[in-house]
Amino acid sequence: QVHVAESGGGQAQAGDSLRLSCVVSGRTLSSFTMGWFRQAPGKEREFVSAVRINSDTAYYQDSVRGRFIISRDNAKNTVWLQMNSLEPEDTALYYCAAGLGYLADVRIQERYAFWGQGIQVTVSS
Repeated sequence: QVHVAESGGGQAQAGDSLRLSCVVSGRTLSSFTMGWFRQAPGKEREFVSAVRINSDTAYYQDSVRGRFIISRDNAKNTVWLQMNSLEPEDTALYYCAAGLGYLADVRIQERYAFWGQGIQVTVSS
């Protein structure tokens, strides 16, 4: 059984930073392309960021590029999303997702096989 668990969310003020963590168990992290998605109230879930298995390439949604940084440590089975210069628009439930092997398009949610339960990030102005 593969389990994905997020942590590190909470409340922040605009301009602050938060770091989300995602731990994958049941299978080596090296099996997965890892991604972060988020869903704001009343909105569709959207792609935020993703990273390849060996950290060769990272991907970011335009709205977070330059502010967020995704990273991973396969030995620790952990992925992080460092969120800097937070904005109220970043308020959402953030999901960590694992896709088996190589994903041709990391932005397609349906390609990810395993998902965390989500963790709330709330940014106030």
